[in-house]
Amino acid sequence: MKKSLIPLTLLLSALSTPAMAAQGSTSTSAIVMFLIFIAGTMVITWWAAKRTRTTSDFYTAGGGLTGFQNGLAIAGDYLSAASFLGIAGMVYVSGFDGIIYAIGFLFGWPVVMFLVAERLRNLGRYNFADVTSFRLSQTPMRILAASASLLIIALYLIAQMVGAGKLIVLLFGLDYNVAVVIVGALMMIYVAFGGMTATTWVQIIKAVLMLFGATLMTILVLAAFSWDIDSILARAVEVHPDGAKILAPGSQVSSNPLNALSLGIGLAFGTAGLPHILMRFFTVADAKEARKSVIYASSFIGYFYLLTFIIGFGAIALLWQHPEYFNTGPDGKFNMLTNLIGGTNMVAVHLANAVGGNLLLGFLAAVTFATIVAVVAGLALAGAAAISHDLYANVIAKGRATERDQMRISRISTIVLGVLAILLGIIFENQNVAFMVGLAFAIAASANFPVLVLSISWRGCTTRGATIGGFLGLIVATGWVVLSSTVWVDVFGFATPITPFPNPGILSIPLAFIAIWFFSITDTSERAKKEKDAFDALTVRSQTGIGASSASQH
Repeated sequence: MKKSLIPLTLLLSALSTPAMAAQGSTSTSAIVMFLIFIAGTMVITWWAAKRTRTTSDFYTAGGGLTGFQNGLAIAGDYLSAASFLGIAGMVYVSGFDGIIYAIGFLFGWPVVMFLVAERLRNLGRYNFADVTSFRLSQTPMRILAASASLLIIALYLIAQMVGAGKLIVLLFGLDYNVAVVIVGALMMIYVAFGGMTATTWVQIIKAVLMLFGATLMTILVLAAFSWDIDSILARAVEVHPDGAKILAPGSQVSSNPLNALSLGIGLAFGTAGLPHILMRFFTVADAKEARKSVIYASSFIGYFYLLTFIIGFGAIALLWQHPEYFNTGPDGKFNMLTNLIGGTNMVAVHLANAVGGNLLLGFLAAVTFATIVAVVAGLALAGAAAISHDLYANVIAKGRATERDQMRISRISTIVLGVLAILLGIIFENQNVAFMVGLAFAIAASANFPVLVLSISWRGCTTRGATIGGFLGLIVATGWVVLSSTVWVDVFGFATPITPFPNPGILSIPLAFIAIWFFSITDTSERAKKEKDAFDALTVRSQTGIGASSASQH
């Protein structure tokens, strides 16, 4: 692990040299902080690698984290490139509409807390597929969970890789494809060697740095307007091309109310279906600590989203004064929405430079990079668990796989997912990162959430109902997204989309619930009867924790 640090840091330094020459001290501070972060996280990975001996260590860090530690790590996992770069960019472009995403992302946490957090910890061992297959048939449940999880992870990875690539291009002047490869390589190292332990501590450090950096940016923006939020909003309305419209619901709501409702439903319930978030509840010792994790995470995340409101509107009010951040025409004029260097995903980065100079720019760039790498590592770990633990160990090997076999498959899976992340990041280079994550939430809410909730709370849920309903939600949500403007037009190049709006939740989520209910109540098989009888045992364990897995001793 120590050896792998040297060539990687030298590579980044060498590749960054042209940008340093071209951009001067702006890139120098960023490069120094990037390399400090990379060196620090490599040390963490080396330390974690020595502690990662079993599958429990690899997937759940031995299950010994406190609620506060896990809450910070969840915040670090959840506050992704979409949360910072994407939402700040959406507020900058469309004002109030960008806040819809932040509210939707935050609203999902009460759902997680009251419906699934404690039961998840009591019933499962490594991931949420352990829970859905507690009383239902292992093979179909794990195939469904793995299929949905890998698709959600793929969409989420797109957002993170695009954000990271754009950030490195902006600061170092590297080719976008090279930047994406660097991020993918780092992710593979963190997960393959350090597992959940390394990923967790990278996420904790990143969460602390991000909360500090966003707070500092907010303070500087407020100070620039004499601590008067009204002045910020007034200036934003004055200079924005849409004027006062940015303070009212815009295209996301008024132009298509069904799309807005669909988006809100997907964001609200998608959190409880995200595999990399649900996986974090198995890293604590018991259900009490799982509940604490949600409380701490909700507090940190809610505070952060309040800051993005000020950051987004502050960017509107301040960046127009800095033509150096825009691609200007021969006459020196520019469009503040379409000509921003690096695109609107880089709004927060430019604002850091405007209010704090090169030092804050370098710090924020390193923190944002840490954000992306930490989230990508968490996604890769969840993907590796889906492939190794669900598909290989329980479906292909039917429980006969040794821990060594699972660890080997997990590390191979990590490399495959890293290559996939790189390819997806290149293909979807120009997508808004917050929007892509919104689609991932919709699929999580359509496929994972209904099966998870009904399997642990409704006696009548059967394997047949859960399998048909889950796959129906997954297929409808995925098909809807593919036929929408996001993929059908922007990626495939067709003139018009087939579906009327991009977010599928308003159709796919109710459809999944209805299908699970209908195909369960019409299931009269002997297996269905046994599954209904097993509900009592599930309820006792989910409420009391009797028989739940415990933390590993090191």
